[in-house]
Amino acid sequence: MPDIKVVDVYKRFGRIVALDGVNLHVRDGEYVCIIGPSGSGKSTLLKIIAGIIQPDRGDVFFDDVRVTDLPLEERGIGMVMQDILLFPHMNLWDNVTFSPLTRGYNREIIVNIGNEVMNLLKIRADKKAYPSELSRGEQQMIALARALASRPRVLLLDEPLASLDAHAARALRYELRRMVKELGLTAIHVTHNQEEALSIADRVVVMRKGKIEQVGTPLELYLMPKTPFVSRFIGGEANFLEGHVAQKYGNKAVIELRNGTRLCTYTHLPQGSHVLVAVRPEHIVLMKKTKEIHGENMLEGTIEDKNFLGACIRYVV
Repeated sequence: MPDIKVVDVYKRFGRIVALDGVNLHVRDGEYVCIIGPSGSGKSTLLKIIAGIIQPDRGDVFFDDVRVTDLPLEERGIGMVMQDILLFPHMNLWDNVTFSPLTRGYNREIIVNIGNEVMNLLKIRADKKAYPSELSRGEQQMIALARALASRPRVLLLDEPLASLDAHAARALRYELRRMVKELGLTAIHVTHNQEEALSIADRVVVMRKGKIEQVGTPLELYLMPKTPFVSRFIGGEANFLEGHVAQKYGNKAVIELRNGTRLCTYTHLPQGSHVLVAVRPEHIVLMKKTKEIHGENMLEGTIEDKNFLGACIRYVV
């Protein structure tokens, strides 16, 4: 399955810059998720990789072969969208086997392909059922089976789980990853759901305003965000404290906050640098102040509000 390279790609829609010099390398057999807020350019990037739209500048390569001008049908791509595009007048089996049928394969090959993808995805619905008789989750599985029946080298997924209920989406996300890895496909999955991306991707691409902010494994993005935006976008809310590097001891540093409080952490930045310290809520332990407590990285505060969120309680201090 191909290595995919996007090289210096620009795309405008009127006055709107959708992609602004995007470079991306997706390795052979990788499952990559692209996330970002609405309007960040993630779906535009996917459509340029697919060949649905053309870049104003830049190129797309599959295994170092330029495919920028190739139409979708010549790129060996399977695609699944948020809107489940099944043929309503065709039953489940005819939808799944549509691609091999239109390519003129003989009946035996069509049957083999259809059974193979349905078994792979563990589809148990009646082959004679019509899309209107299936749940949303079942419909999306059929759409995925139809994409796989085209024997793609690359699987592109544009918000494939967004229209499903939370339970169905969680179940299907793991099936997607299992299937991609089992077939050895190169997969690019666009989503706005950070939990979805972190749970299934080998690497995650974070986009903002037509640019890539950071690319890394889910753990790298969570523990080592390169920008405040990535820190906020990955893993939920973060608390930001302004200060400067007051002292350095190798990689260990003492950060002095604007109010004079000192915190110990690690940084490659030199002494005197102005910094923003990001502290995630899940890394904070609240203790009732009954006496003076001394130690590293301790701050005083007053609880102003709290909200029960099921798995946790959110405190405003």
